[in-house]
Amino acid sequence: MKKNITVSIVDDQADLREHIANFLAATGNIRCKSAYANAEEALKHLPEDKPDVILMDINMGDMDGIECVRRLTAIMPQAQVLMLTVFEDTDQIFRALSAGASGYLLKRQSPKKLLEAIEEVCAGGSPMSAPIARKVVHSFKATPAQGNEMADLSPRERSVLDGLAEGLAYKQIADQLGVSIHTVRNYIRRIYEKLHVRSRTEAVAKFLRH
Repeated sequence: MKKNITVSIVDDQADLREHIANFLAATGNIRCKSAYANAEEALKHLPEDKPDVILMDINMGDMDGIECVRRLTAIMPQAQVLMLTVFEDTDQIFRALSAGASGYLLKRQSPKKLLEAIEEVCAGGSPMSAPIARKVVHSFKATPAQGNEMADLSPRERSVLDGLAEGLAYKQIADQLGVSIHTVRNYIRRIYEKLHVRSRTEAVAKFLRH
């Protein structure tokens, strides 16, 4: 687990921002670096804050959190964004993941689960609340895959993709294959190009459908 994880919160509910910040402060190894009440302020300051993880609400004022994620990932491609929202309909989930979110959590998630999700995304995972993961899997099963894209993957790329589908962190995949994390990232970049996807979640979706 990474030590001294920094988190930024983007949510229009002041009491929730304060509650999360206080909870994180009590963990000892995670702290709230910044908090913003709207997407516009977040876009202005997060590139300078450079937090390890961003907790992002969806329903906020003029610009929603999904559009904020889309713009953030364009200027902060390494950003690890966890959606933290009350919305659990399939359309919102896939819009957020397609925009570049690394995970999707419901606000009713327990503080312990939130802490585990923050640590997991820092380790290269894609945490989701159980009801969200169920919706995602059901959606994947309902859509047929295009086998020709999978056929373009090399055996090693398929092994990396298999690891992603199992929820393994990049380091775990690297250890499993006996290569460096840098090499794993290169494989993942080629997988994205061949499958025409932009995120780990989209890549795993195509893998599961196949």
